[in-house]
Amino acid sequence: MRFRNAFFYAASLSLASSLFGYTAQAQQFTLPDGRAFLPPPPQAEEPAQQADLRAFEKTRGLKDKARWKLAQNDANLNPSHVIKDFSCAAGFNLDPEKLPAMVNLLTSLAQPVEQDVSNEKDFWKRRRPFVGTNKDICTAHSDGLDNSYAYPSGHTTWGWLTASILASALPDRATQIMQRGRIFGESRIVCGVHWKSDVQAGYMNGSAMFAALQEQPAFTEQMAKVRQELLALRDAKTAPDAKTCAVEQQAAQDAF
Repeated sequence: MRFRNAFFYAASLSLASSLFGYTAQAQQFTLPDGRAFLPPPPQAEEPAQQADLRAFEKTRGLKDKARWKLAQNDANLNPSHVIKDFSCAAGFNLDPEKLPAMVNLLTSLAQPVEQDVSNEKDFWKRRRPFVGTNKDICTAHSDGLDNSYAYPSGHTTWGWLTASILASALPDRATQIMQRGRIFGESRIVCGVHWKSDVQAGYMNGSAMFAALQEQPAFTEQMAKVRQELLALRDAKTAPDAKTCAVEQQAAQDAF
């Protein structure tokens, strides 16, 4: 599945409006061009590509285990779903219905982030690790997925950018939130749809995007509302799901 198909779904703006009582407007954001600052993906003879192959083979053994199921969960890039995925890291339940500004911010970032990542993928044209094999992946095959490119990981870019936004708003939970952002990216390795180096590039991509947004009014104005919402919701002291938190804590110990 291409990043645009999984991520910028056509109903996002109308869904936000109907669920949260506001209209998410398309915003003009200036994002850095990863075709210039990201390193190229490794070539077949390079040690990094051999590390990629080892990570892919190792993670095929996780099929149907708790980590595999977490990877399946993390494949869903609906903004409301992604926000909720960071509940354990935040230390309280991130109910998207009570975080309209956060949903609105992510929705407004969706199209420009998707466009940047699509440009980068089309530039390098790196095939996904499962292509040409009969190895299991954690999501359904489709022409959009099988024929799309891998580098950098769009899911990882999005997850790391989301983690950076939340960590900025909740600095006392930054360690846990960024750890969950790492796990979110590693889910793509577990899933078998990205190489390890795709994910590493996604972390760099998300960091660069977050840095570039810091002085852009369209971003900073929404961030102020996001902080207010999160602090108010934290005061409600609604605990996240303990079983989910245990799975995420175990995932944090994995090395690929």
